[in-house]
Amino acid sequence: MTEVQFPLPPAPDQPLALLGGLTPAQFMRRHWQKKPLLVKGALPGFQPLLSRPELFALSGQEEVESRLVVQKPGAGWTLQHGPFAKSAFPAFKQSHWTLLVQGVDLHHDGAHALMQQFRFLPDARLDDLMISWASEGGGVGPHFDSYDVFLIQAQGKRRWRIGRQKDLSLEEGMPLKILSHFEAEEEYVCEPGDMLYLPPKWAHDGVAVEGECMTYSVGFRVPQRGGLAGEIAQRLADDHEDETLYRDPDQPATQQPGRIPAGLQAFTADALKRLLEQPEDMARALGEVMTEPKPKVWFEEPEGDWVPGAIWLDRRSRMMYDEHHIFINGEAYRAGGKDAELMRRLADERRLDARAVRGASKGAKALLDEWFVAGWLHIQQT
Repeated sequence: MTEVQFPLPPAPDQPLALLGGLTPAQFMRRHWQKKPLLVKGALPGFQPLLSRPELFALSGQEEVESRLVVQKPGAGWTLQHGPFAKSAFPAFKQSHWTLLVQGVDLHHDGAHALMQQFRFLPDARLDDLMISWASEGGGVGPHFDSYDVFLIQAQGKRRWRIGRQKDLSLEEGMPLKILSHFEAEEEYVCEPGDMLYLPPKWAHDGVAVEGECMTYSVGFRVPQRGGLAGEIAQRLADDHEDETLYRDPDQPATQQPGRIPAGLQAFTADALKRLLEQPEDMARALGEVMTEPKPKVWFEEPEGDWVPGAIWLDRRSRMMYDEHHIFINGEAYRAGGKDAELMRRLADERRLDARAVRGASKGAKALLDEWFVAGWLHIQQT
C-alpha cells in the first residue's frame, strides 16, 4: 500500500492562513467557544475532494450515515435516512433539497488529510467531516449545534446568517430541529476556500445561492457528562474484583421489613467509592472510551507480511495516550521509557519512519506487528 501523506500538527505559535493569519494559540484564546471567525480564502484554490457522483455513491453504502432533506415551500420539510439508491434523489434542477453525508473522513483519504489541519485541537475532541451538497436554495433551516464547527465552502456559494440566539424554542411537528424565532445578526456569502467557525449554540442558517453548492463541516465530539460517567463506571465495574459480601450481625428485628437498611446503603456507597478511588484505572477507562472505533467501522486485512519499516496509521484508527498508557481503537497498553516516547510520537504524527521502527524494542515491534495484522496501521512497501 502506498503511503498517504498527511500534514503534521501545526505548532501553536505558527500563523496559519486557515485561521486568517492567527496562530492556533491566538485562535484558541480569542475565538474557541467564544465568538465566530470568518476567514476568506482560508484554503486558497480549494477544490472538492469528491465529485457530486462520488458523494452520492458514498451515500448509498450501508456503513455510511447519510440524510436527505427536502424543503417544500409552504408544505414544510421531509427527512430521510440512507443508504440511498439513485432513484431516491429529486432532480438536480429541483431547488431546496440537500444531501448530508457524515464521517467522510473514515472513507476517503483526502477528507482524512483535511481533518489533520485541525489537530491543533486534541484528537479526543475531533469528531468527523460531514459533506453537505445542496441544490439552489437548499439548506437544513435555521438551527444551532451543541458543538463547535468549522464550515468550509468547497463548491459554489452559500449564504450564512448567524446570531447569538436567546430563544431556542423549536418548530413543532418538524423532522428537523428548526428554530421557531431565528434572529440573524450577521450575514456572509462564502465562496470556495472560505471558512466560517461557529462556537456551540450559535444559531445559523446556510442556503445555497446562485446554483448548487457543497460545504464541508468539521465537527467536534462533546461528551455528555452523565453518559460518559455511565460508560466509564461500566468499564471499571467489568474489571473490578471485590468479592466482599454484605454482613449485618447487628441488624435488629424490624417492624418495617419494606425499608432498605441504612447499613446496606452505606455498604453500597463504600463499594462505589472503592470503584472510583483508583485514578489510574479511571484514566485507562477514559482512554479506551475515547479511542473506541465508531459503529460500522471495520479494518481490512493487510497486503503482504509484516516487515519493520516506515508505517502510518489507518485513517479509521484512533490513537491517544496519557502519562501511563497508550490507547488505540479501544485497547489500552501500559508503556514507559523509549517505547512510550515512540508510541506517543506515532499518536501525534500518525506515522513513523523506518529508522524509528527498526530501532524499537522487541516488544514494541511485536505490538506494531499485531496492529498491522489487525489492519490498524500500514507499512511502506519497498
